[in-house]
Amino acid sequence: MLDKIVIANRGEIALRILRACREMGVKTVAAYSMADRELMHVRLADESVCIGPAASADSYLNIPAIISAAEVTDAVAIHPGYGFLAENADFAERVESSGFKFIGPSAEVIRLMGDKVSAIRQMRAAEVPCVPGSDGPLTDDAETNLKLAADLGYPVIVKAAGGGGGRGMRVAHGEGTLLNAVSLTRAEAKSAFGNDTVYLEKFLERPRHIEFQILADQHGNVVHLGERDCSMQRRHQKVVEEAPAPQITEKLRRRIGERCVEACKRIGYRGAGTFEFLYQDAEFYFIEMNTRIQVEHPITELITGVDIVKEQLRVAAGEPLSVRQKDIHISGHAIECRINAEHPTSFAPSPGRISQYHAPSGPGVRVDSHVYSGYTVPPHYDSMIGKLIVHAGDRRTAIRRMQGALSEIVINGIHTNVALHNRIIGDAAFQAGATDIHYLEKKLGD
Repeated sequence: MLDKIVIANRGEIALRILRACREMGVKTVAAYSMADRELMHVRLADESVCIGPAASADSYLNIPAIISAAEVTDAVAIHPGYGFLAENADFAERVESSGFKFIGPSAEVIRLMGDKVSAIRQMRAAEVPCVPGSDGPLTDDAETNLKLAADLGYPVIVKAAGGGGGRGMRVAHGEGTLLNAVSLTRAEAKSAFGNDTVYLEKFLERPRHIEFQILADQHGNVVHLGERDCSMQRRHQKVVEEAPAPQITEKLRRRIGERCVEACKRIGYRGAGTFEFLYQDAEFYFIEMNTRIQVEHPITELITGVDIVKEQLRVAAGEPLSVRQKDIHISGHAIECRINAEHPTSFAPSPGRISQYHAPSGPGVRVDSHVYSGYTVPPHYDSMIGKLIVHAGDRRTAIRRMQGALSEIVINGIHTNVALHNRIIGDAAFQAGATDIHYLEKKLGD
């Protein structure tokens, strides 16, 4: 097992990684910014190294500083968490070339799957179902692009090959808007991702967002841990997730899961990863792969009993996975609410000092959060301050358990989106499992 690792992230995921390391006897180094010196994982880590000022570009995105933190502490590996540099192939390459283990897939695989065009080609080759589209990047030939869109049938969506997080995509409902959508998306992609390659897909008007969790080691073992439904979104950002996805049969789960497993074997994947799909009219359509641990990994852990972070550590140490596909059994239902420091109606970030904090508890209730009474939420980073997760024997009980947990949580001194979660969990369409990715925005009038 790894002797000591650098946790190159912050907040709840950094604390989550630290806890897994403690249980496995792995020493930890907290790499933190000057704004995060009071974070809980910084207090609890075996060692800590300040890697720069508050701005992400000067700290959590500062590759030389993070590698230096590993060097001065004699660490052997670096865990990137999610966000920041987690899917940065150059970072993974620099870590490995500097003599450290990168806790994630190889740089080559990150590049391959980070480009949506190449990822879709790999998935088609592995017979993973994909959204009908241009099957390659769009050229500068306007007539060709118009014909492609006409053949697919409007509406269509223009996507950046290097996009993510809801950026780099525009819907065109007819010929009159397509060329402008292509031009604007190219410009946005160049500015945001340094890559102006765009492609075209058929726009599905009422899909659900369903993703499959996989784990792979260096010995040819790959398993899937079932699926999660992440359809409750606002501006392409997930708000509530649940597992397993409502109305997905075991037969369909097995079929898509097996295709994901075969795709991982094809590309030589290692570590934890997620295949994201749109699901409409009983059909799955691959959209992208996330080559890192997901925010919503706890709900999969609760329904399978598999500790995903510990498996990441095992794989990075060269060990085989601790489970095989025959060992994976889905038990009960889990729901996760992302708790954000933001105004409940305007959604403006709400940094500041938490004057009072009380976490819910009880059977089947889990809270992944780094906050505490007296903690000051900084204005420099993502507004998520925690995740409230519940698990129960069935979906109806899980919903009731989440309603109870939401009623117990106390976070005073700042605004949070707890009221929004109460509204979502109590919504009749959500309770019926009948929502798509556009439902929440329509309900909120965004």
